[in-house]
Amino acid sequence: MEPKLIRNSAAPPLKREVRGDWKVQRLGLVDYQVAWDLQRQLFDRRLKGEIPDTLLLCQHPHTYTIGKNGTDNVSKHLLLNKQQLREHGINVFEIDRGGDITYHGPGQVVGYPILDLNNHYRDVHRYLRDLEETVIQSIANWGIEGKRIEGITGVWVDTPRGPEKLCAIGVKVTRWITMHGFALNVTTNLDYFNHIIPCGISDKSVTSMSAVVNRTLDIHAVEDTIVSAFDDVFFSLTS
Repeated sequence: MEPKLIRNSAAPPLKREVRGDWKVQRLGLVDYQVAWDLQRQLFDRRLKGEIPDTLLLCQHPHTYTIGKNGTDNVSKHLLLNKQQLREHGINVFEIDRGGDITYHGPGQVVGYPILDLNNHYRDVHRYLRDLEETVIQSIANWGIEGKRIEGITGVWVDTPRGPEKLCAIGVKVTRWITMHGFALNVTTNLDYFNHIIPCGISDKSVTSMSAVVNRTLDIHAVEDTIVSAFDDVFFSLTS
């Protein structure tokens, strides 16, 4: 069954792309619950060998998600009460990925890889580094140098204010099948990060690709570079 999509006028139709041994599904702007349900459906089918490795790409309406590491810190890291959340039109989900609290919203490319790591490597740390590498290679196409910070998963950029996070990463791996993934800020309204302590890190800020290059970027073109980099990192003969 196809997911119910919430579209804006600029969103393309749902696209499926089969690339060698894996598939891309571009969902456009879609409610978080719908995408989460779809991930679980695809997880079950990947576990049974019914589908190839799949990358979902989408955007979400304004949403905060809280991973397993953030459940005990909701009152500290979510700075709005229920009434304020309603006023801002923000949904909140406590979910089963690793990590703390983060924001999803329009202008952000969210990627959910459903991969069978049995066919790649059984190493969650390497998987996280490869997701970082995918984003680093992607943003290099736009003249942005992404970096890692030891001990903190994600992709960062140097700014006059110090390192700022460009991409958050949080995953779930069960029986070596992956869920959840990465959230890359492209033209994201960064004000929504002011209502949380992103990923529970209070001493570093968040930025977007458009803020770094000081111009508006085409989010669908950014998706294209992500697909290309994902193919290189996970499916090239030398990976």
